[in-house]
Amino acid sequence: MLQQARTIARRSARGFSSLGMQAPTCVTTLPNGLRVATETMPGKSATVGVWVDTGSRFESDQNNGVAHFLEHLIFKGTQRRSQFELEVEVENMGAHLNAYTSREQTVYYAKAFASDVAKSTELLSDLLSGSKLSPDAVERERDVILREMEEVEGQLEEVVFDRLHEVAFRGTPLARTILGPKAVIQSITADTIREYVQSHYTADRMVFVAAGGVTHEQAVGLAQSHFGAFRPQPKTPPYEWEPSIFTGAEVRVHDDSMAGGAHLAIAFEGLPWNDPDIYALQMLGALLGSFDAKAARGAGVHSASKLVHDLARDDLAASMVPFCTCYTDTGLFGVYAVASEKNDLDDLSLVLLEEMVRLCFSVSDDDCLRAATGLKANLAMALDGTSHVAEDIGRQLITYGRRISLAEAFHRIDDVTPDDLMRVANRIIWDQEIAVAALGQVKYLPDYNKLRGRTWWNIY
Repeated sequence: MLQQARTIARRSARGFSSLGMQAPTCVTTLPNGLRVATETMPGKSATVGVWVDTGSRFESDQNNGVAHFLEHLIFKGTQRRSQFELEVEVENMGAHLNAYTSREQTVYYAKAFASDVAKSTELLSDLLSGSKLSPDAVERERDVILREMEEVEGQLEEVVFDRLHEVAFRGTPLARTILGPKAVIQSITADTIREYVQSHYTADRMVFVAAGGVTHEQAVGLAQSHFGAFRPQPKTPPYEWEPSIFTGAEVRVHDDSMAGGAHLAIAFEGLPWNDPDIYALQMLGALLGSFDAKAARGAGVHSASKLVHDLARDDLAASMVPFCTCYTDTGLFGVYAVASEKNDLDDLSLVLLEEMVRLCFSVSDDDCLRAATGLKANLAMALDGTSHVAEDIGRQLITYGRRISLAEAFHRIDDVTPDDLMRVANRIIWDQEIAVAALGQVKYLPDYNKLRGRTWWNIY
């Protein structure tokens, strides 16, 4: 009875879980296997894009970086348009054309006036099916990518997370970086890129998404006209799926000359996208909270998050953010922190791990409510605009096979109890292996065995 009363009170407190009517996400599968997903929204703009179920995880040691290389090269001219003509056409429409590559997905999208949806769709089709991929363009773009790699090396957070993946999934596909190693980038040819496209850009692994001032019938017709001829799924996939196994390990790059002190990431093995505990794990991240000393000078000590309070009180970190990174079959859950000027890495690592372990047996109803409210707010704000809605649709169709509505997500979050949070924390954190990546002034970071020993407590 007491538990039932707490559940009723908790749901009553989360009043804004009751959402108004939401536009449905309509999905149609074309004969070649390509899925068309739309959400009609009021307004004069629309975003159309293609989400492809491939990324750096589907590469090999010999072509690591080819997915990102293709993303660059695809805008350098097609059989119908030169690069100059492409850029002028996009500018004349007042459109925004972009692309990105991640470890498991590659995305190409255009945001334009709703009246230009047909033009934008034809343009995307031309890019994906008619790019020249000429050897001259490959050579020019190779230098651009090598310069980009040098710039990324100066973005320390990016470097730390690449190193974290390398040790967390050592020897498996997720260990590879998205940009690839310099030696491989220098060896990639136009033929390498064409082989990658032939292997992975099939209709069954693509989702055409339209969000904004466009109807589902209109989008299906455009997709059929411009993407209906894309190759269907082959009887035998030309690639082999490789799982990525989490490894407890560490990497340290000691450099006292590096500006910004010490950068530290500590991660446990997280959960894949379709795990039933995924919302509870995201709520645990919300409970840890985020901290920025510059933005919260003096205010962090009043935070509801004990971790943020302790970091601010003892001046242990310049910043700290939790992360919950999900993949098809695994994930990473942990915290990334930049040490303060005092650079007390022993105390910093102690506090970070202590507060994560505390989640295993100390979560109150108020904590659960705060985490649920914070997560729901983040989910709702992430759908602000047609491009963000299209991103949500494309990612979910690939990862879940369907679109989870905001109302369903809120309901599943409301079903999470404090006991659920502690159960998931024990599953992920308590006495589990960790992956550690540290960069900069890290001489006095405790050794790996000491950090590993802080993932559990002696309780009598």
